[in-house]
Amino acid sequence: MNTAPRTYYVYVLASISRTVYVGVTNDLKRRVAEHGEGLTSGFTAKYHVKRLIYFEAFGEIEAAVAREKQLKGWRRAKKIKLIESLNPNWNDLGSGEVQKKEGPGSFDSRNARSG
Repeated sequence: MNTAPRTYYVYVLASISRTVYVGVTNDLKRRVAEHGEGLTSGFTAKYHVKRLIYFEAFGEIEAAVAREKQLKGWRRAKKIKLIESLNPNWNDLGSGEVQKKEGPGSFDSRNARSG
């Protein structure tokens, strides 16, 4: 039995025209690849939302899902402010190797104090 802690991610993807999508996954690299290769249907396929521009890591799925719902409830301007606080140029963090939980545009909630 594998007892290694799992990591869950809330991620934000964007299109070239900066349409944004918020999602949650337990495998960020795989999920970004699925969006990039057009393996998902619906909103991201319709609007060509493929570029990873922001993500957060969580140790518990419940916390990740709660954060995803919170971000989805935000107005666009607030989402943009969050994204640009860590990735002001909207660089594609998914190009090349996606790091497990660190790098520009990422936030590891396990190292933060609640407030």
